[in-house]
Amino acid sequence: MQHVFIVGSKGIPGAYGGYETFVDKLTEYHQNSDKIKYHVACKDTCNKEAEYHNARCFHVKVPNIGPAQAIYYDVAALDRCCKYIKENHIENPIVYILACRIGPFMARFVRKIHKLGGVVYVNPDGHEWLRAKWPAPVRKYWKISEKMMTKHADLMVCDSKNIEKYIQESYSAYAPKTTFIAYGAETRKSNLADDDKKLLDWYESKGISAKSYYLVVGRFVPENNYETMIREFMASKTQRSFAIITNVNDKFLEELEEKLHYKQDPRIKFVGTVYDQELLMKIRENAYGYFHGHEVGGTNPSLLEALGCTDLNLLLNVGFNREVAEEAAIYWNKDAGDLAALIEKADAMPAEEIAALGVKAKARIADAYSWQFITDEYANLFLGEKERKA
Repeated sequence: MQHVFIVGSKGIPGAYGGYETFVDKLTEYHQNSDKIKYHVACKDTCNKEAEYHNARCFHVKVPNIGPAQAIYYDVAALDRCCKYIKENHIENPIVYILACRIGPFMARFVRKIHKLGGVVYVNPDGHEWLRAKWPAPVRKYWKISEKMMTKHADLMVCDSKNIEKYIQESYSAYAPKTTFIAYGAETRKSNLADDDKKLLDWYESKGISAKSYYLVVGRFVPENNYETMIREFMASKTQRSFAIITNVNDKFLEELEEKLHYKQDPRIKFVGTVYDQELLMKIRENAYGYFHGHEVGGTNPSLLEALGCTDLNLLLNVGFNREVAEEAAIYWNKDAGDLAALIEKADAMPAEEIAALGVKAKARIADAYSWQFITDEYANLFLGEKERKA
C-alpha cells in the first residue's frame, strides 16, 4: 500500500476552491484502490479524524492569527504527518504539499521525511507572488518561499506547462526535478433540466434567461481583469447581459464604480455566488459566451469548467490560457476596444460556428483534462515512485 499525505488544501469535504476540488476528485476516483491510501490534512477549529472517500482526514486545529494562519496550518499538518508515519511505521510515504507557503521550514521537514524513508512533492500553484491582493512584503515572502521549496523538494508537480518552464528556468541553479500533471474538469452535463424550477427561479431573480447573457465565474481580484471586461462590455453594442458570479469585495466594487460607473448600465449584473455545483454547471451551459480574464497562475479551474460546459469562450490572450484552450476559443487583449469588438463579432457569429467551437472545447477537456485522465496520471506518479524506490 502506498501511503500519500496531502497538506495544503483547506480539506474535504465541503470547502470550495481549486485545491479542495482537486483533493476531493483525487480521493473520489481512487476510493476503491487497494494500492493507494490517502491521508488529507483539513483546516479546522478542533483536532479530530474522519473517513471520506476512503481517505483518512485528519483535522488540524488552527488558531485565529490572521494571515499567518496558512503557514501555521501547513507546519502543524506536516508535524502531524511525520508523527503518524513514525508511530505507524509507514514505509516509503509520499508527502504532497500544495502551494509554496512554508519555504523557511522546508529544509527541516524534507530532512525529517527523508529520515523516515519518504519523499516530498510540491505543487507550486501559480505565481502567488504576483497577485495584486498581497502587499509588497508579503509578495516578497511568497517569492522567497517558492525558491526555498523548489530547492529542497524531491519533485515539483506543475499543473501548467508554462509553470513547469518557469520553475526550470528561474531555479536552474538547483536543477529541480519537475513533472506536468494538469488540473481536471468534469466532462458530463449538469443533471438539471432546462425547465428545472431551481434554474428558472434563479434566472427570474437575476433578470436573465438562457443564452441571453455572457458569464464570468471567479475570484473578485484585480489580476482577473474585471475592470477591463466590464469597461469593454459597456463599450460594446451587445443587447445581452453580463452576469458576474463572484464573491463581492466592497472596496474593489467601489473603485470600479468610480472608474466605470457600471451601475448606470443595466446589462452589468453582479449576481452573487453559486455553491450548488449542478446549478452552476447549468448556468455555464446556458451562457451565450464565457469571459476569462485570468492572467496569473497555472491551469485555472474556472477555465476548464467553462470549456467543459460553454460553447463560446472569449479568453485573455496569455500563455496559460492558450496552453489550455488552444484552438477551441477566441482571444482578446487588454487594448482599448479589442474585447468590445470581439463581443460584437461573437454576437453575430453563426450558430454552427459556435457549436463547432463547443465541440472542440469539450474534446480538449476530454482528451487532456478529464478528472479520470488526471487522477490516472497521479496514480501512475504515486505508484511509480514506490516501484522505483523498491
